[in-house]
Amino acid sequence: MNDDTTLMTSPIRKSSLFAKTALALVLLALGTLAWQWLNTRQRFNEVERSLSYKLNEAEILNQQAYTLAKQAQELSAQANTRTKILEQKLAESRDQQEVLQTLYDQLAENREATALAEVEQLLALANQQLQLAGNVKSALLALQAAEKRMQSLDLPRAIQLRETLNNEIESLRKLPQIDITQITQQLEILADLSGRLPLISERQPTLNAQAAKANKPQPTGVNSLQKFGFAIWEDIKDLVTVERIDRPEPALLSADHAFYLRENLRLRLLTARIALLQHDEDTYRADIKTVHLWLNRYFDTKHPDTIKAFKILQKISAKNITIEVPTLTESLSAVSRYKLTLEQEGQ
Repeated sequence: MNDDTTLMTSPIRKSSLFAKTALALVLLALGTLAWQWLNTRQRFNEVERSLSYKLNEAEILNQQAYTLAKQAQELSAQANTRTKILEQKLAESRDQQEVLQTLYDQLAENREATALAEVEQLLALANQQLQLAGNVKSALLALQAAEKRMQSLDLPRAIQLRETLNNEIESLRKLPQIDITQITQQLEILADLSGRLPLISERQPTLNAQAAKANKPQPTGVNSLQKFGFAIWEDIKDLVTVERIDRPEPALLSADHAFYLRENLRLRLLTARIALLQHDEDTYRADIKTVHLWLNRYFDTKHPDTIKAFKILQKISAKNITIEVPTLTESLSAVSRYKLTLEQEGQ
């Protein structure tokens, strides 16, 4: 009996122990699973929070990127608008540049033609002064003005024309200088003097004699009656003037003859002036010689005006008025060729 009880109790204990062990294992497994679930849940929450944070950051970055993209788009639109405006202005500028270039070319052509026309006129003036008046100084000034006018054209053909003008200028500078203007003024002074030069018959006591009379001391120790007598005697002596005359028979002219003499004297001076302008040496010197002869024969040679006239005659007689003036052929030909070139380019 006891043995059977012991045998029956032993399997029950074993079964209870096994059940407890299984239960413990199950509880342990459940605890492990619960701990793993809680750990996993915590990690999942952390991951979820991290993902949420990163999503927020990504959203913020996306918002910033969207804002930047929008700004970039606006800037791109503005840039495109500005580019279109610049392209339009560039096109307008090109059109204006083409118009300005055309105007500049036309202006350059007109400027060159205008300068050449002015040079041609100056050359004509210089040649006229040389051939008609023989005025080298005026012709030289005209040529210098023509050369200066061509300085504004920086072109090979303009430089070549300037060289030709400079050669003509050097040729004129080597010519003897005759001051036509000064000699003409001297002849005008003589013509003016001829109207008031005193004739021999009109000669008055010299200024020195009158001054000596005025400064003559009165006799001392005489009474009033004697002074009165001396004064009368001095007046009587002035009625007759005794002078030494180198010419044996002084020419005495009537009023009419004196008038014609002065007119002929002016006429001689006028013909001398014309001969001067024409560089007629023989006629010029013949007229000057005749004027000198008439002054010495008919006029008071001791009068200051007559002495002045003789000095002028001596001064202008010493000058040579004959020169061989050039014709400016090279410069005129160069201008003609230049003008022909412009006309051919304009066709």
